Amino acid sequence: MTALHVEGLQVGYGRTIALHDLTLDVPEGSAVCLIGANGAGKTTALRAISGLVRARTGRVAYGGADITRHAAHRIAALGLRHVPEGRQCFADLTVDENLALGAYLAPRAAAIQRRAQVLERFPRLRERLLQHAGSLSGGEQQMLAIGRALMGQPRLLMLDEPSMGLAPLFVEEIFAIIAALRAEGTTILLVEQNASAALDICDTAYVLENGRVTLSGPAAAVANNPAVIAAYLGG
Repeated sequence: MTALHVEGLQVGYGRTIALHDLTLDVPEGSAVCLIGANGAGKTTALRAISGLVRARTGRVAYGGADITRHAAHRIAALGLRHVPEGRQCFADLTVDENLALGAYLAPRAAAIQRRAQVLERFPRLRERLLQHAGSLSGGEQQMLAIGRALMGQPRLLMLDEPSMGLAPLFVEEIFAIIAALRAEGTTILLVEQNASAALDICDTAYVLENGRVTLSGPAAAVANNPAVIAAYLGG
């Protein structure tokens, strides 16, 4: 079953076309990655899917329903949660308050249960519940951003550059968390410049160049493509 189907998506900013005719599928329970250089259109793709920018043409279907023109808050309420590039935690709010915002639509009992689950997954956050998010390290903020999204009990989790700017130890920890979520059945769409790490944990990969998909297929096959090795894997 397909959790997310994107067909013919075109997105522009003014006269600049950032995304040309994007078509992709994310099967239920799978992990799919978008890789490519800076400016390739990866972040724009996630922003269009989650309703943060409007597509000029094309269609986005989630769980079989057309969500192309839905507002971002309606899409989030359907169970599609977006962890944005740069984490975007609320710096002046505490860790606990940031988590609470992720469950603003949930009944209180459900929110309490999800909070306990998130804190079990991220023990560092439990130790820092009353700290302002702005005082956390980059890795801890990334954990908070993912935890906040998990508070919404997502059926599909979109992650934009989760390893950006993090120390190697945190990168390893974040990718272990993503792999665990996928193993538990969460459907994942991952944008990541660390192509090697992304291809290691994903089932399917799409390569974006200048707003267009130039290659797609099983992640293992994409990882063995000579052009991908040369451009993204240091070959």
